[in-house]
Amino acid sequence: MVYDPTSSFVAACVQMRSGIDRNQNTSDSLALISKAAEAGAQFIATPEMTNTVDRKGARLMDGLPPEDALAEIKAFSEAARDHGVWLLIGSLAVNVGNGKAANRSFMFSPDGAVVARYDKLHMFDVDLPNGESWKESKIYRPGSQSVLVETELAKFGLSICYDVRFPSLYRGLAQAGADVLCAPAAFTRQTGMAHWEVLLRARAIENGAYVIAPAQGGTHEDGRETYGHSMIIDPWGEVLALADNDDPGIIIAKIDPSKASKARARIPNLGLEQSFKISIVKK
Repeated sequence: MVYDPTSSFVAACVQMRSGIDRNQNTSDSLALISKAAEAGAQFIATPEMTNTVDRKGARLMDGLPPEDALAEIKAFSEAARDHGVWLLIGSLAVNVGNGKAANRSFMFSPDGAVVARYDKLHMFDVDLPNGESWKESKIYRPGSQSVLVETELAKFGLSICYDVRFPSLYRGLAQAGADVLCAPAAFTRQTGMAHWEVLLRARAIENGAYVIAPAQGGTHEDGRETYGHSMIIDPWGEVLALADNDDPGIIIAKIDPSKASKARARIPNLGLEQSFKISIVKK
């Protein structure tokens, strides 16, 4: 089928509370994917770290296989094919050798094929005011390129979690034609309460694009706390669907890609980028 920007579709976010057990997480996500498909979703997205949330690097890497031996791939491929849906697995931990993993998104087509992969570009290396410290780069190898996936439903720009704080990534995807920006995440509770909604709405508004943001939520087996509050936002910044909690579940909204072009026509900023120099005045 050919991409038709005038044709709408139904999208769903799967909200999870992944633990350490990859098999259990896969089973939990498949049940929610099935629920979303039964509700009429044609595009379904799961959160970052769908297959495991584990802050202990040694434990995470113990027994974690490379992509070609990752059982989750087969399970999600079969789910996409069985339900006849486009399925974005927000990310999986994948062993890439040398003691490192990739934080990798996978897009499955309705026939079960993996049509795109995206490795998270920006590593979450921060020290927060409440004493939380995260050094994602100790475990994960960052990606090196952005990814746009053209389907018959829409043109999807891929990103993961901390990427949302880097507007140039989304601007580049929008300028390449993305009318839907995907931001699967495992936002910390502290940063989520402060910034989650405002960042997502900003990315939608400044790019005239839908934002689909499935999230991890709650207190996880490894002790971390994530914010939940999965969201689907339209190109004018309106929140179309919101999980107003951190519990596992789904949210659903109708996506009309033509609204992206309409928003961009009203505020034509994508084509008005200018290079400039900063004049520093010292007193």
